[in-house]
Amino acid sequence: MSIAYDAAFSVEGKHLLLTGAGGYLGSAMARLLVAGGAHVIGVGRNGDRLQRLAEELAAGPGRFRPLVLDIADEAGMIKAFEALDVPQLDGLINNAAIGKTGSLRLADKATYMEIYDVSVASVAASIRLLLPALQKAVANSGSASIVNVSSMYGIVSPDPRVYDTEAGRNPPFYGAAKAALLQLTRYSACEFGPLGIRTNAISPGPFPSAEAQQSNPAFVARLANRVPLGRIGQPEEAAGVVAFLLSDASRYVNGANISVDGGWTAW
Repeated sequence: MSIAYDAAFSVEGKHLLLTGAGGYLGSAMARLLVAGGAHVIGVGRNGDRLQRLAEELAAGPGRFRPLVLDIADEAGMIKAFEALDVPQLDGLINNAAIGKTGSLRLADKATYMEIYDVSVASVAASIRLLLPALQKAVANSGSASIVNVSSMYGIVSPDPRVYDTEAGRNPPFYGAAKAALLQLTRYSACEFGPLGIRTNAISPGPFPSAEAQQSNPAFVARLANRVPLGRIGQPEEAAGVVAFLLSDASRYVNGANISVDGGWTAW
């Protein structure tokens, strides 16, 4: 099957569902995908933030539809997904996360379970619940794509020297859950690949929020100093890789993890 260059990298007309849409990386993904002509259902817990994003993106060329939902609430997720009015789902981007800090010494079991629930169990549930809509996309257009957003800390451990305090470190429960998400990605790729549904992951590196950049420039400078490219990432740089994995240009990419970290994990 041959395909024109522009069409290969396009997300125009694709129906997508994006979790964590109101966050720093999620909102950048929503902006880029809508700018590319995609129809995006943006899932998040903060209704005000989603509504502001919907108003920002109202001019198109794609569409953004907010869906206020806590994906850790499986009963609520079942009800919300059953009510979705979409002809098919060409792509699912599992980007929701919980931001907490700490260390092995400071963490408790409840926090591990909370992070695992959002980063792994809820991702598996969303894939299972949305499988019929993804299969419709395969039947109608030949393919569908799942993109899971992991982290460089699912691959390597954080450098404690980067952080101001032990309590402020990137926590082990986060990295452990993101590592599990990478393995879930491989399982999904093998189980659903025969159905024409690809599953891949991206592992973002240092993408401190705008608030973190303003409040702690010294921390941001230490992060940048650890990156071979010598700088932190910009949110649209992660969004671009997601768009690639949703496009037909990546139609033979399945079960992969793409590090988007400026080379951090190459050390």
